[in-house]
Amino acid sequence: MRISFCQGLLTGAIILNLLILYYVSRAQQQMMEKRKELGRGTRRASLPASGLGGGLGGLIGPGGEPGVVGVEGHSRGPRVTVLLREFENFENYVGDVANSFLRQRPELPFLAVADTCPYPPLVLPDGARLLVLSPSPDQPPQAHRPEFHIQTEFVLLVPDGVELEQPRAIERLIKELEGEGGGPVRLVAAPVLVRSAVQCLHLRVNLREWTATYSPAASGSSGSVCTALQGDAVVLIRTEDLFNLSVPLGRPLFSSLFVQTALRGWKVKLLESPCFSANHRPLFSSAHNQWKADTRLKEATGKLMRSFGLKRLLLPEGKEQWYGCSKETPRCFGTVQDDTPDYLYLDRWTPPCCLRALRETTKYVINILESSGVRYWLEGGTLLGAVRHQDIIPWDYDVDLGIYLEDVPNCDHLKNLDSGSLVDANGYVWERAVEGDFYRVQYSEANHLHVDLWPFYPRNGIMTKDTWTEHKQDVEFPEHFLQPLVPMPFAGISAYGPNNHHAFLELKFGEGVIENPQYPNPAKKRLDRSKL
Repeated sequence: MRISFCQGLLTGAIILNLLILYYVSRAQQQMMEKRKELGRGTRRASLPASGLGGGLGGLIGPGGEPGVVGVEGHSRGPRVTVLLREFENFENYVGDVANSFLRQRPELPFLAVADTCPYPPLVLPDGARLLVLSPSPDQPPQAHRPEFHIQTEFVLLVPDGVELEQPRAIERLIKELEGEGGGPVRLVAAPVLVRSAVQCLHLRVNLREWTATYSPAASGSSGSVCTALQGDAVVLIRTEDLFNLSVPLGRPLFSSLFVQTALRGWKVKLLESPCFSANHRPLFSSAHNQWKADTRLKEATGKLMRSFGLKRLLLPEGKEQWYGCSKETPRCFGTVQDDTPDYLYLDRWTPPCCLRALRETTKYVINILESSGVRYWLEGGTLLGAVRHQDIIPWDYDVDLGIYLEDVPNCDHLKNLDSGSLVDANGYVWERAVEGDFYRVQYSEANHLHVDLWPFYPRNGIMTKDTWTEHKQDVEFPEHFLQPLVPMPFAGISAYGPNNHHAFLELKFGEGVIENPQYPNPAKKRLDRSKL
C-alpha cells in the first residue's frame, strides 16, 4: 500500500501535535505539584484580601530585612497565626505582645500588620514579622497580601498590649469554635482582663438604607452569642472565613469585621473565660496620646463607613453617628437623570442624611408659609409619601408643595425673588427656579437638596399654573380638593394636604397608586416589591 505525500504530511502533523500536547501537559503537572507543595497543610482562602483604601504591601523581619512567615509542611505544625492589626506608631506595645505569645508558644507565627511602614520602626523578636499593606513597585503582588503569608487554619486577632499567660487558652478557643461545626457561629472571642470589659451586641446592617443599628444582646452562663462586640477582646476566626471577607483587615478592625460578618449572617460567641491579661491598660501614657488615638480612630471609622456605604450608625446607648452630607457639604448624589437618582441603580434608597435634610427643609419652609399666611398643600409624590408612609417616600429626592399664587406677596422670602436668590439667616437658599415659573428652597448654598413650591391659581373652578413639566402627575385639578385643606401627619409634623387625598392621588397618578408603590421611572429602574 503506497502512502501519498498528503497522507504522510497529515500523519506528521498529528504526531507533532501529540508531542506538543504531551510536553504542555507535563509542564502543567509540574506547576500544579509546585503549587501543592507551597500550599501543603493550609486552607487557602478563595477570595483575595484588600486593605482599607486598597493598599497592599510587603513583609519585613525583625531586622528590617524582607521575610516570609514559615509555611507549615506537616499536620503537626501550628494551627494558629497570631495577628495584631490595631496599634499606633507613636506609642505601642507590639514587641511586648509578640514576646508574650512567643515566650509561651514559640511555634506560633506572629504577624503585625500595618497600612504603611511604622515610624519609629517596630522592634520585634525573632519569630515575629511585620506585614506592610501599602504597595511597593519593586515587589510582586503576593508580597503585600496577607492571605499569602498566613498558612495556618485559624487566625487569632489580638489587640495591642495584650499578653498570653495561659498557653492552653488558645486551644480552648479552637475547641469552642470547632464545637460549633458548620453553624452560624464563625468567630469565638475571649475578653481582655475582665468579662465586663466587653459588650456583646446585635448588629443589623441595612445597606439599602445606608444604616447600621447596634443594640445590646443578652448574656448566658455558657457565653453570649451575638453579631458584634464592643470593647477589649481577642477573637479567633478560621483563616478561610477571614479572607473570604471583602475587606479582611480594614480599620477599625472590629467595626470592619463585624459589619461584614453580620451581612453574611455569621455570629460571634463571647466566652466568659479565659480572660487574656494586659499590663498596658490604659494603652496610652498621656492625655495627648489618647487624644491623638481617638482622633485617628474617628477618622478611620469615617473612612471605613464611607467605603462601606454606611451613612448612619445607631449606637446601643441610643446615640447616632452620621457619615453623610450636611449643610456644609454637597448632597450625596449628583444631578438626577430620567427621574432616577444614581443610588437606585445600586439597589439603595435615599441616604438617611439626605432624608434628614429634606425633612428639616420642609419643616422650615412650612413654618414660614404658615406664619406668612400662604396657603399650601402637599403635592405629587410628597403627598403620596404622606399617605403611604406619613413621611417622605424612602427613595424620593425632593419635596413638592403647592401654593396659591395670590398668596405669594404675603411672604417676604418669596415676593422679591424676581431679582435673584436670597440666603436667609439660617442658611437656606430661596430662589426662583431656572427650570420654570416656580420657587425652590435649598438646604444650603453647598447642599442643593430642596423643596419646590408650585404656584397654582384657580380658573373656572380648576387649579392651573403657568409652568408644566413632563411628569404625568403634573396636571390640572378641581379646586374643591383644596376646600378645605386638611391636616395630616408628615415627617414628624402636621402639614396640610388636599381633602379626599385618595381621589386626588389617583387623578394625578392613576388608579391603585397608593397600594402599588413603584420607582418614578420603571422603564429605567423597577422596584422589586418582593424585597419591601
